[in-house]
Amino acid sequence: MTNESKQAHIQELVTNKKAFFQYEIVETFETGIVLLGTEIKSLRDHGGSLPEAYVTVESGELWLIAANIAPYNFGSFYNHEEKRKRKLLAHKREIAKIDSAIDEKGLTCVPLSMYLKNGKVKVKIAIVKGKKLHDKRASIQERDNKREVQRAMKNA
Repeated sequence: MTNESKQAHIQELVTNKKAFFQYEIVETFETGIVLLGTEIKSLRDHGGSLPEAYVTVESGELWLIAANIAPYNFGSFYNHEEKRKRKLLAHKREIAKIDSAIDEKGLTCVPLSMYLKNGKVKVKIAIVKGKKLHDKRASIQERDNKREVQRAMKNA
């Protein structure tokens, strides 16, 4: 087998761009998610959003709350609810680690992206810490500086 066939085929479906701006990422995890058929079809058509979503731990299980997956256009009466709770699949020790981090003051858990990995939908979640206003300003300044460098490189 070659290296190309061993590597996982990953297709990005939905990203949470606001999370990278609003939060400082402490640690990331890859989890599976329990979805209905119409939800997967809708996600493949890029019908989802994560900006207001968050992750909680209830009775030893991870749950994705307030993630929006648009109704599937051809779903008829089999369609799903847009913002229902969705179960995330992770190892017990990862769940325990996330639970203890959420209990800590100032930390929370948010989804960063949803993607297809070898035909299965995965959710990249992160333990995050909220940024202060001056940190956000620094992020904006850094982004503007990178943009100026790119323009200079392009024109040179």
